[in-house]
Amino acid sequence: MPTSEQDFLAAIDRHFPAQAEGVLLGRGDDCAILDALGPLCVSTDLFVEGAHFRRAYFSPTDIGHKALAAAASDLAAMGAAPVACALSLVLPDDVDDAFLDTMLAGMAALSTRLGLPLAGGDLSRGPALILDLVVFGRPGPAGRLLRRGTVRPGDELVMIGEAGLARAGLCALERDGRAACERWPAATNAHLRPEPRLDDGLLLAGLPGVRALMDVSDGLARDIPRLLGLGTANAKHIHMNLGADLRIHEGLLHPEALAFFAERGEPAVEAYVLGGEDYALLAGVDPSGLSRVLAALPAARHIGTVTALPGLRVNGAAFIKVGFDHFGKD
Repeated sequence: MPTSEQDFLAAIDRHFPAQAEGVLLGRGDDCAILDALGPLCVSTDLFVEGAHFRRAYFSPTDIGHKALAAAASDLAAMGAAPVACALSLVLPDDVDDAFLDTMLAGMAALSTRLGLPLAGGDLSRGPALILDLVVFGRPGPAGRLLRRGTVRPGDELVMIGEAGLARAGLCALERDGRAACERWPAATNAHLRPEPRLDDGLLLAGLPGVRALMDVSDGLARDIPRLLGLGTANAKHIHMNLGADLRIHEGLLHPEALAFFAERGEPAVEAYVLGGEDYALLAGVDPSGLSRVLAALPAARHIGTVTALPGLRVNGAAFIKVGFDHFGKD
């Protein structure tokens, strides 16, 4: 690992530019100064070894990429435009300079592509590798930010991105290690290097009829109630008895996910709903705006409807599994 904080700062400077649009004062002072006239979105995301990733099958590049991708997905979830990010790192003794450099390169490549410059952060030594990302965003050209808890009975549910594919990738990596990448390239890539859908979020914020939006990181079964506003203290229009009817068929799943779960003897539709780390977007859309959303976003799929009847139903049957919880089990 770096022998001094200055070595770490030099590694940061090799990969991340010091100046960027929206950053009035970058790294090197007590605070960064962001150009934040008007609303500013702020989100933080921890990426902890053992809880979120394993070095046994995550490459250093994968770690850097996914840590930032997971955090940036929260900006996509509100239809926000990226402004900047900050990185705090805990480094164990067995992380050497080459590992750190490659990890930062993976993060920097995504940072550049997303237009999400690194404005600052912190460093400490500790027992495990931990990356803590803070991301900042602002309203895009449409001038609005999309929230949870604003849907109504009869609104349509639209998914942008894959569900279940990253779950297949995780299961394959846990079983076979890095060798799984050869047989299941799409599934393992979905888990190791997800893509935050920032452009899709900005587009949705500009479409009439889109009422609510969030990213799906813990699976549809757990995240749909959150979109409906259950447990959302600051939702504007909470209907306490909302539920959802999903219409899911195997054609919605990626072929690799279908093949993987068939091989394991697991129901593919259940895997789609349970998901986990999909980093897809889930939108609640007024019925009058559905055709416009589907036309504007080729990757969008109409998966169900918000109902006045509580609970989650999939193809007419109650779905009682709740998906991933950091403090529980499926």
